[in-house]
Amino acid sequence: MDSNTLFEVAALKYLPVALIIEIVIIFIYAVAKRRYPKDKTYWQKLGIFTFGVNLVIFFITFGYLVLRPKEVREKVKALGQEYTKKQYTIQVIVFSVLAFVISYLYFYNVVISFFYVILVISFIPYLAYLRCKRLYSEFIFEQIQVYVTNTIMEFQTTQSFVKALEGVYESGVLEDPIKTDVKVMIDLAYHNGDVGESIDYMNSKYDFYMTRNMHQLFLQVTKEGAKDTAETFDNMLNDIDALVEGVYRDRMDRANFHRQFLLFGIALYGIIILIQLLISVETYIGMLEILAMKIAVHALVFVNTYFLLKGEKYYNEN
Repeated sequence: MDSNTLFEVAALKYLPVALIIEIVIIFIYAVAKRRYPKDKTYWQKLGIFTFGVNLVIFFITFGYLVLRPKEVREKVKALGQEYTKKQYTIQVIVFSVLAFVISYLYFYNVVISFFYVILVISFIPYLAYLRCKRLYSEFIFEQIQVYVTNTIMEFQTTQSFVKALEGVYESGVLEDPIKTDVKVMIDLAYHNGDVGESIDYMNSKYDFYMTRNMHQLFLQVTKEGAKDTAETFDNMLNDIDALVEGVYRDRMDRANFHRQFLLFGIALYGIIILIQLLISVETYIGMLEILAMKIAVHALVFVNTYFLLKGEKYYNEN
């Protein structure tokens, strides 16, 4: 996808949603300003502010789209896992409302809350990127399992690694990019007269325990001519079944932990409410006039947010 197309995607998918939020923000800001009409340059400042918001959100969105691999985007879309415009809109609205409410309870300042809303919106493409990356990794793992299992079963019938690869390739059970890589393996095997380079190619692209284990066994069978391998392959299939079962169980456990982590992370923002209950809201607002206190509160927000983003990144990448 070239840069022009990426600009179009950024504009069509994210910018309109961001603009809707900005219109709402401007409306609220305008209502608040009517109650306190002191600044004669208000509309000039508001125009500059809105233009800056548009520019920042667009280029951050464009940057995240560039970072997200084309192959990942297309496969997630093909799997029907890409967010719709409605889902993106709901996500932006929910994030914006949470950001506004939380930041207002921290600073009791509408303008500061607006800036926090903008920052939160700008991170939505990054969260989408992490989600796509996780879904793609899960898809690749499932395809590798299909590749290994079917190759072993084909080998037990053909007693030839290359013929087994051809059988798996022609069966239609694989999807790209695994299917294309299997075809490359077949071509390399015929071109070189052995399977060594084919195995090295696949191992370098997909560094999974089950693929390396199977390839190592096939390499031994091909080079050393080992016989009576049926029991060994059956044991390997049982090991793969156990591994896959463990992976799926771990995935469910991680999903449950992820939900609990998000609830805990959001609850951390409630620390400031507890402080206000202890010292009273009026005292807290008075303390915000002190520069050191204001910096400390901003730091608390950033630390909590960093904790959430770090956890989200870990969940989607590991």
